[in-house]
Amino acid sequence: MELDFVRNYCLSFPGSSEQVQWENSLLFKVGGKIFLIYNLGELSNNRISLKCDPERFVELTESECIVPAPYLAKNKWISIQDECRLKSSELKELIKTSYELIFSKLTKKVRAQITERTKDLT
Repeated sequence: MELDFVRNYCLSFPGSSEQVQWENSLLFKVGGKIFLIYNLGELSNNRISLKCDPERFVELTESECIVPAPYLAKNKWISIQDECRLKSSELKELIKTSYELIFSKLTKKVRAQITERTKDLT
């Protein structure tokens, strides 16, 4: 779960941005809403936290290295721990799902603005 891999993939989504917050957390946002938290600190084993498809939440958290995210589990967020050996394709799928879940909850106006900006860039 290399930071550069996660950063490059997260920033490839339309309207995404990054911000350091809470001292050791690199947040990836769309429309001002967080879709992924990357823990830069060494004190926690939880490296990446992201929104999960509610139907997969139980399945994913049955794994030894994926746990309900502290403070965010009630909203179906998971934390992927350092020792987790996900394939890059699996990690990409989880990140994409998180982005899409958060993007879908944005207002129509904000979604349209992001979509319009994306069209202008191409």
